[in-house]
Amino acid sequence: MANEGTPNTAPDPFDTPEAADDSTESFGSLLSEFEKTHADRSKTEAAQKEGVVVSISSDSVFLDIGFKVEGVLSRRAFENNAEGVTVGDRFPVSVKGRNEEGYYELSRLKIAQPTDWSSLEEAYAQKEAVVGTVTGIVKGGLTVDVGIRAFMPASRSGTRDVAELEKLVGQEITCRIVKLDAAEEDVVVDRRVILEEQAHQLEQKRYSEVSEGDIVSGQVRSLTSYGAFIDFGGVDGLLHVSDIAWSRVNNPEKALSVGQQLQVKILKVDADSRRISLGLKQLQPEPWDSASDRYQLGQRVSGSVKRLADFGAFIEIEPGIEGLIHVSEMSWVNKVRKPSDLLKLDDTVEAVILSINSAERRLSLGLKQALGDPWTVVPQKFPAGSIIEGPVARLTKFGAFVQLAEGIEGLVHISEISAEKRINHPQDALKAGQSVKAQVLAIDMEKRQIKLSMKQLIPTDLDEYLEEHAVGDVVSGRLIEQIGDNAIVELGEGIRANCAVRARSEATPASSQSEAKLDLSALSSMLNARWKGETKASTTQDEPLHVGQMRNFKIVMIDSNTKQIDLELMT
Repeated sequence: MANEGTPNTAPDPFDTPEAADDSTESFGSLLSEFEKTHADRSKTEAAQKEGVVVSISSDSVFLDIGFKVEGVLSRRAFENNAEGVTVGDRFPVSVKGRNEEGYYELSRLKIAQPTDWSSLEEAYAQKEAVVGTVTGIVKGGLTVDVGIRAFMPASRSGTRDVAELEKLVGQEITCRIVKLDAAEEDVVVDRRVILEEQAHQLEQKRYSEVSEGDIVSGQVRSLTSYGAFIDFGGVDGLLHVSDIAWSRVNNPEKALSVGQQLQVKILKVDADSRRISLGLKQLQPEPWDSASDRYQLGQRVSGSVKRLADFGAFIEIEPGIEGLIHVSEMSWVNKVRKPSDLLKLDDTVEAVILSINSAERRLSLGLKQALGDPWTVVPQKFPAGSIIEGPVARLTKFGAFVQLAEGIEGLVHISEISAEKRINHPQDALKAGQSVKAQVLAIDMEKRQIKLSMKQLIPTDLDEYLEEHAVGDVVSGRLIEQIGDNAIVELGEGIRANCAVRARSEATPASSQSEAKLDLSALSSMLNARWKGETKASTTQDEPLHVGQMRNFKIVMIDSNTKQIDLELMT
C-alpha cells in the first residue's frame, strides 16, 4: 500500500475542479475509501446511474457518475464510434468495477452484480443482465463465474467458431441467467441474447436517428444479384443494383466488393418494415441534367452496345446516358429484321443523334446516318438512260435486284429482262452473283427506287432503222391509223412514226374503203419492197389521205433515247 503522500498513480487527465482537489490523493487511499464507503452498497453500484460526458479521447468517453473518479466507456459502445457524442450529453450507465488505471468501468446496460443466491434469484426473476468472467471451456460450452460457477452453451455464446470461443476465456462478459436451480446449484447463462438485445436497441436507435436525405458511411456486408447490403452503425440498408451507378450495372459484384467502405445517401426509411433504401449514384451529378449542353441534333457520337431488343439496340454514349438505334435506322438499303443480325453486345459503333428529350431521358440515334446516305448522288451518278453494270444481288418472283454501288440497288422487272421470249421467273434467265448490263429507266428518290431494263440494250429493227436514217430523209410508209390531225405511219415491221396531217375534208367513199381493204390484203409483199426503196408509192400525192394508203414522208425528228420518229407528209 502506498503512503498517503505518494502521488496518485492514475491522476485524472482532465482539468476539472474535482480532479484538482484529489490530485494529491493516492490510488491506495481512494481504493480504501471506496471499499469502506461502498462495501454495503454493492447493489447500488450495479444500479443504473446517469453519466454526464466530461471529455472524449481517441478511444474512450469519460463520464461523471457522481463519484470522485470518472467512469469510462469505450467509444465502440456508442453509435458511429461516438462521432455524435459531445461534452454534456447524458447517458444511463451501470458500474461494472474499477480498471487498472483507477477509472470506473461502465456499461450502457442495466447490470446486476450478484454476490449470493438471493441476488442471483433476483437477477433471474427480473431478467437482468449480470457480469461474469469466463473461466474455461467444457464439453458443449463454457464455464462462467457469476459469483458461483455457471454453464454457458456454446450456441448461446455469441461466437461463430471454436477459435472465437477460446478467445472468451479470461474475459469479463455480460450475460443473462436463463436457468437457476438452487437445490442443484445449477445455473445456465446466455450471452447471445444480450448481444442481440444490444444490437436491437442500437438498430432501433439508428432507425429513429436517420432520415431521408442523410449521407452516411457504411461497409458492404454482402452482395446479391439485386444489390448490396450496407452496414452503417449496426443497421443494414439495401443499395439496389439500379442505385449503384448512373450507368447500367448488371452484376453488383463487378462494381462493389465485400468489406468496401462507402458513403451512401438514405433514399427511404420504412420503420414499420425495418427497411432502409440507400443510393450511391445519387451522390454524383445526374448526367441527363446537363445532357442538352453536350449533345445536339445531328451530332455524331460513339458508344457501346449494352442491350439488344427486337426493335433496336441501346447504345451507352456515356455513363448514365443511353440512346436507342431503332431497327429502321440501321441500314439505308437492306431491311434489318433483327438488330443481332448487324450488331452484338459490347460493339463500339458511331451514330448520329436524331432526337433528344432530356426531360423524358430519351435519345434517338441513327446508325445508317453515320455511314452517309449513298442515295444523295444517285441522280448524278446514275441518270435516266445511262447504262450500268453490276452483280445480281437477289432474285424475287417479280424481278432481279442489281447492285449499282455500295448500298444502292436497282430493280429489273421480269418484263424488262428479255424482249425475245416470255420469262415466268427471273431465275429462268438470271442467277445471284451474275454480272449484267442494264439501262436506267427511271429514278424515284422519295421511294428510293431505281427501275432498270436489260431488254432495252438488245438491238431491234427500230434501232437499226434509226442508225440507217437521219433527219431530212424521204421515206415511204403506210398510214395505219389517223386520229384528228395526227396519223400513225408504219415505216417497216415494228417501226412506227408520228405524222401531223390536216383532217380529211370529206369522208372516204365506201367503194374506196372496200378497195383499200383489198389493197391491204394484196399489197403486203409489195410494201416490203417499197419500204426498202425498191419501188415508189403508186398512190398519187393528191389522193385524199386514208388508212392503208402508201405515201411518201419526210423525217423531221429522230430521238434515239426515246426511239421516237416524227414525219411530214410529202405533197
